[in-house]
Amino acid sequence: MFTFAEKKGSLMIMKIKQAFISMRTHQYLKNSFIFLPLFFSGGIDDTQSLIKALIAFISFSVSASAVYILNDYLDIESDRQHPKKKHRPLASGLISKKEAFFLIAFLSILGLTIMATQSIQALIILLAYLLMNICYCFYLKHIAIIDITIISIGFVLRLFIGAIVTETILSKWIVIMTFLLALFLALAKRRDDVLHFMNTGKKMRKVIDGYNLQLIDGAMMIMASVVIVAYLLYTTSSEVIQRVNSEYLYLTSFFVILGVLRYMQISLVENNSGSPTKVLLEDKFMISTVFLWVISFVFILYI
Repeated sequence: MFTFAEKKGSLMIMKIKQAFISMRTHQYLKNSFIFLPLFFSGGIDDTQSLIKALIAFISFSVSASAVYILNDYLDIESDRQHPKKKHRPLASGLISKKEAFFLIAFLSILGLTIMATQSIQALIILLAYLLMNICYCFYLKHIAIIDITIISIGFVLRLFIGAIVTETILSKWIVIMTFLLALFLALAKRRDDVLHFMNTGKKMRKVIDGYNLQLIDGAMMIMASVVIVAYLLYTTSSEVIQRVNSEYLYLTSFFVILGVLRYMQISLVENNSGSPTKVLLEDKFMISTVFLWVISFVFILYI
């Protein structure tokens, strides 16, 4: 039989495990956008700047985890109706509301404190991100179009933080492409919600009333087209060519086009775009395409 101390220790380990699950650490992949200004500028081999970007990444990640937990806290009842979300720590009761509140406060303070050591400007942007997402969690996520716009702005703020802490010039093309790509991925995620409602009759989000497949499919096609055009304009821009000292960046657009087409296939044919992060981590085609894009970019820019 287990002693009281052993049971208590086992419970503590379980709580810590559930806390990490609620933090959605697999979503930290999104925060890699913080490294993009340094990567695109050709300075990713600068150790000092890379460390600064890494610290900002950690800060933003724990802050974003606080937002995820707040969102789960507010969506407990609706998540319990979802076939997958019902297993989340808060929805399943494995973490109490009191414990969730403590995690939200702790992670927010930790993230802001870490960012304050890097840059006051970056701290202000992180604060803006948190305030924007608090408004999102309480109200804005229920307004169609505004909800996906908020998500997309979050990715742009990641870029600005990365540029500030590494003192890197941020190309307007990178900002535009990031915003458009984030809109594309957010639309794909909403498409999955609409399909779930059509198949089960269960409305997981109030905002679904503002979407249908015709709107989402049309918007996704527009975003996909504009993302590709924006990338082509970026790689052929005289300003960019002069800054990176290479005329061959346009060759990397091959992998960008493949990646966009594959994601369209996953969304429109396979109807499996509910989690962009999982798609990027699990789909072999996407993994290979992103890997080859990075390798080709590194080869052209750094070798």
